[in-house]
Amino acid sequence: MSHRFSLLLTALLLWVAPLLASPSEAQATQTPAERLSAVQDSLGSGPVFTVPVEGMIDAALANYIERALDDAAEADASLVLFDIDTFGGLVDAADQIRTAILQSSVPTVAFIDPNAASAGALISYANDLIVMTPGASMGAATVVDGAGTKASEKMQSYMRGLMRATAEANGRDPRIAEAMVDETLAVEGVIEEGQLLTLSASEALELGVADAVAATVEEIFETVGVADREVVEHRATRAEQILRFLGSPVVASLLMMMMLGGLYFELQTPGIGFAGAMSVVGATLFFAPHYMLGLVASWEIVLFVLGILLLLAEVFVIPGFGVAGVTGLILTLFSLGAALIGNVGLSFPTDGAITQAILTMAGTLVLLIVFGYSLARFLPRSQRVNQLVLAPDLGSALGYTSADTDETLVGQRGTALTTLRPAGTAEIGGRRVDVVSQSTFVDAGEPIEVVSARGSRVEVRPVPSS
Repeated sequence: MSHRFSLLLTALLLWVAPLLASPSEAQATQTPAERLSAVQDSLGSGPVFTVPVEGMIDAALANYIERALDDAAEADASLVLFDIDTFGGLVDAADQIRTAILQSSVPTVAFIDPNAASAGALISYANDLIVMTPGASMGAATVVDGAGTKASEKMQSYMRGLMRATAEANGRDPRIAEAMVDETLAVEGVIEEGQLLTLSASEALELGVADAVAATVEEIFETVGVADREVVEHRATRAEQILRFLGSPVVASLLMMMMLGGLYFELQTPGIGFAGAMSVVGATLFFAPHYMLGLVASWEIVLFVLGILLLLAEVFVIPGFGVAGVTGLILTLFSLGAALIGNVGLSFPTDGAITQAILTMAGTLVLLIVFGYSLARFLPRSQRVNQLVLAPDLGSALGYTSADTDETLVGQRGTALTTLRPAGTAEIGGRRVDVVSQSTFVDAGEPIEVVSARGSRVEVRPVPSS
């Protein structure tokens, strides 16, 4: 009986011991020397790859880094050095990069020169070694939305988990990584509660987050032991650079302005012209890069095309603005918003992603309205534009006069001889008159009433049948 009791007691102690251990004892952290030794033991025989990680972290950058790691593996590279200078970006893109680096068969080094903020800190933690230049910094990884407001606790918890898991994977203290995300966390001897952690190069080295401080990549190669290897400066292709440029939020907003503005002016002046061509080009440049980057699903493009077709049907086939027009407008705006959120597969998008998409859409529409108003107000006063439309050559000083105004037409009623879309012909007082519908389209044969007459422009409106 006593033997069984001893076995049970021993098992209980083995189970409880890790829970009772102090944080420093429970965490399997490694020293910089141990991490350096592990990298040196896993060096390949091929060249050293240097890969830039600059600017905003987005899906295009994630795809490029995956390709760079694949190229390094095919070349049996000794080492991949990521030259990092970023203030962060999209969390899902950073997670994609983090996963690719953790799964890399080639040893990796993060060379922070000079910033690795927010998502950049997550990417740095994924590397086998972290080296910083003097004066560099990393941290401040709190998740924010497109307006710079702190995201929900759900997103913060997810980011804390990513930072903790990534730090643990490479033998670094997970408490320090989490403190870069959550200011409510305190790490004894590092930071107090209420402050968000950002480390300088010397602080990161002292705490074991960074493995070395170096001013140049040559110093890193010398330290790792690959100074004699060929160096391959890996760069994004021209196509990848174009995709990343077109996929940026600012350019995406401008392209939406281009397609929506072109569509509006095209519907105002039916017929395939410059405005319609501009809208098609804007839509192509907006959807094609996002689709190639995996941010847009095919169903979003289908909804956009269907919405445009419904709007065109409302203009050319179904007079007025009814169910088809409203449905087309909703589908068009919804598809654009879904494209901005990104392809999230079967999962529901986060609050931050939805908020950012709504803000981008709202900002685009406001800019479009302001731009359209400015064009309507100031372009007619421009001498250069007037030269294009020959306005100065048609003044009364040169003998030109406007058409006489037949004010007797105002208030008279007649019948539309053709469908007014919005222009057409009507019979008023026994004679044919070229007219323009004031608001909605008017079918042929419907009664109309003249509401104004200015020169050759006669505006009419439909009269409800009694």
